[in-house]
Amino acid sequence: MAWTREQMAARAAQEIRDGFYVNLGIGIPTLVANYVPKGIEVRLHSENGMLGMGPFPLEGEEDPDLINAGKQTISELPETSFFSSADSFGMVRGGHIDLSILGAMQVAENGDLANWMIPGKMVKGMGGAMDLVAGVRRVIVVMEHEAKSEPKLLKECTLPLTGRGVASLVITDLAVFEIDKNSGRGMILRELAHCVTLEEVREKTRASFIECL
Repeated sequence: MAWTREQMAARAAQEIRDGFYVNLGIGIPTLVANYVPKGIEVRLHSENGMLGMGPFPLEGEEDPDLINAGKQTISELPETSFFSSADSFGMVRGGHIDLSILGAMQVAENGDLANWMIPGKMVKGMGGAMDLVAGVRRVIVVMEHEAKSEPKLLKECTLPLTGRGVASLVITDLAVFEIDKNSGRGMILRELAHCVTLEEVREKTRASFIECL
């Protein structure tokens, strides 16, 4: 059985460490705010100018003026601070964000990431995606394993890249892959979702990977 979006977000939240500054991208990554492990101190960062996001508000408690970069209503914390988007990107470009958790359309076995160009749709540009993959210390990708039955883990990305060799960990609804860029081992299968078989992952993955379960 494949992981749900919530289970994928919960798995990504396990990568957060005490004291981290973390940027959450649009889509599944925004759900990570609901699964931050108890007992650790973390600052969730949004490029529209907010540091210290809380979990999603309960129904009826939404503030339409309090949104993340994906225009979703969010909650604030006692330590939350607000500033301009220019200052927010200054934090990213200055190397002050420990971890960025992003969605993607494609990831290559060497860590190349494509997450801004949607096939068949007009877009004005990649927005802040390029800064988020270049300026943070570690990038985790959370995405479905396939899109319309087409694999998203590839030997090489076919869509325009957001960054080259930037992804360190990929969490899909089927499995978790580490991308080892230091030793040259490439993509390593670390975990399978509950009841997902190795054969299914092999069938739905075009990237080469090492099995290390």
